[in-house]
Amino acid sequence: MKMIDDYRGKHVLVLGAGKSGTHAAELLQQLGATVVVNDAKPSDQLPEIAELRDRGIETVTGKQTADILDHHFDLMVKNPGIPYDNEVVTRAVKEKMLIITEVELAAKITDAEIIGVTGSNGKTTTVTMITKILNQERSKGHAYAAGNIGISATETAMKATADDTIVMELSSFMLLGIQKLHPHVAVLTNIFSNHLDYHKTRQNYVNAKMRITMNQTPDDFFVVNFDSDEWRQLSKRSQAKVVPFARTSEIDHGAYEKNGKLYYNDEFIMNAEDIKVPGQQNVENALAAIATAKILGKSNLAITNVLETFTGVRHRLQFVLEAEGRKFYNDSKATDIEATQVALEGFNQPVVLLAGGLDRGYTFDKMIPQFKQHVKAAVLFGQTADLLETSLQKAGIKEITKVNNLDEAVPVAYRYSDVGDVILLSPANASWDQFKTFEQRGDAFIKDVEKLTHKQEEH
Repeated sequence: MKMIDDYRGKHVLVLGAGKSGTHAAELLQQLGATVVVNDAKPSDQLPEIAELRDRGIETVTGKQTADILDHHFDLMVKNPGIPYDNEVVTRAVKEKMLIITEVELAAKITDAEIIGVTGSNGKTTTVTMITKILNQERSKGHAYAAGNIGISATETAMKATADDTIVMELSSFMLLGIQKLHPHVAVLTNIFSNHLDYHKTRQNYVNAKMRITMNQTPDDFFVVNFDSDEWRQLSKRSQAKVVPFARTSEIDHGAYEKNGKLYYNDEFIMNAEDIKVPGQQNVENALAAIATAKILGKSNLAITNVLETFTGVRHRLQFVLEAEGRKFYNDSKATDIEATQVALEGFNQPVVLLAGGLDRGYTFDKMIPQFKQHVKAAVLFGQTADLLETSLQKAGIKEITKVNNLDEAVPVAYRYSDVGDVILLSPANASWDQFKTFEQRGDAFIKDVEKLTHKQEEH
């Protein structure tokens, strides 16, 4: 890593003591800054605090109020999830304090090449595909996935060398806090209307996403989904070379699907049906990964070795195992209607659906077309079981059972299934009525499947 002097002698407030905040604080201390870490949670809920205090880093926990800025700070490193209407952030903006996110800090100190990936959907899968492909046939260095994927960018940047590549998943929240982050290849998977409670308007959200390319030059590459006229127009805002990918639109260069085959600049790469993870959205993710890999000189064999064997990111339409002719998929990350719609559309086989969770006050009638076309039976649990049942009945689904919890749901779903069916956990709801996180819910599903089938999850 580069031992830069930008922060030497500076007073820095790190707002948020999670994994990324902790590593940012440790790095800033190494770079000669005086650091204070502030988190609204009490210290007994923050396992990282003891390590920070052992390093002599000051911590303020149990509250997050604007008066912490009564002490002079030169800049703030903000946890991306903390909104700009937080009172500490609001005052910092008013006082014109520099506010960055941890990925900006990582970018400034790393010697590694950076690949950046953003978008509303598909970021984590695309990052993982790219990282795995870049690690194929590699004689020097290593490709690391980091950022919003759940791996601290600063921790990764501290260990990466000039021979390495960091593939960063960049959320809109992270991108609002960059100044000089400069990916050699930037990828935009898609843009829908997400996180408007944070960004207030769709235009603000779009502008945040487009910050991924703001520091790129004509020597860089901007890989963009061309299946939307809006996204095509957005590509014109970049100074980088635009490399399109498209699943449904006709394009004359870049990565695209045509008659079930995937191409890059008219070169056949592979059949779309040979991608291991199911669904049209994963064809799009694969096309983005193919474009990036070809830009960086990877062979077709390196690409197909990964895409024909990669079973998916955990909890994101993840193939778990096959037993007695039934395939089990864990899509616990589907915490909203749209995600479950996409998951269902990815299967041609009959689906036994496991769904339900936190009641956020909406119905599920939007899903009736997908229910009609893809679902043969459903097992429902959680606060929204009755609402889901109503919509499934409107779709004409007759085999519906409501159970108390996920543990009860799995064996019932198996009894509804036949050889050739898919048994799919895709809840269409947040997990917080019965689980702390969607990861905990997905792990519980996998354990239940293993217990039922007496087989182990495939990796």
